[in-house]
Amino acid sequence: VQLQASGGGLVQAGGSLRLSCAPSGSIFRVGVMGWYRQPPGKERELVAAITSSGYTNYKDSVKGRFTTSRDNAKNTVYLQMDSLKPEDTAVYYCFARPFGMSTPEYNYWGQGTQVTVSS
Repeated sequence: VQLQASGGGLVQAGGSLRLSCAPSGSIFRVGVMGWYRQPPGKERELVAAITSSGYTNYKDSVKGRFTTSRDNAKNTVYLQMDSLKPEDTAVYYCFARPFGMSTPEYNYWGQGTQVTVSS
């Protein structure tokens, strides 16, 4: 299974970006999907996740600014990022987890897309 992430780039503080992530071919029945990020020199952290029924959760620092959504028919997940801050600069990785698996070690990962927010 390969996930293709797109939509990253360079944006000024206060701006917006929308990330997308879709499988390149056939895929298992998908449960949780979402996004992690890895800021420079730091560990990877969960940003947002969404279940197949639409339940979401977010990292505290992005609540109210980021919105994740998904298209179940296309197994595609999105991350709308508004009011971006320099501290949001990171490589963003999408993930998809087989339905019924509850922990991150079962995640399949996208290749990462760079988001850079200038001050």
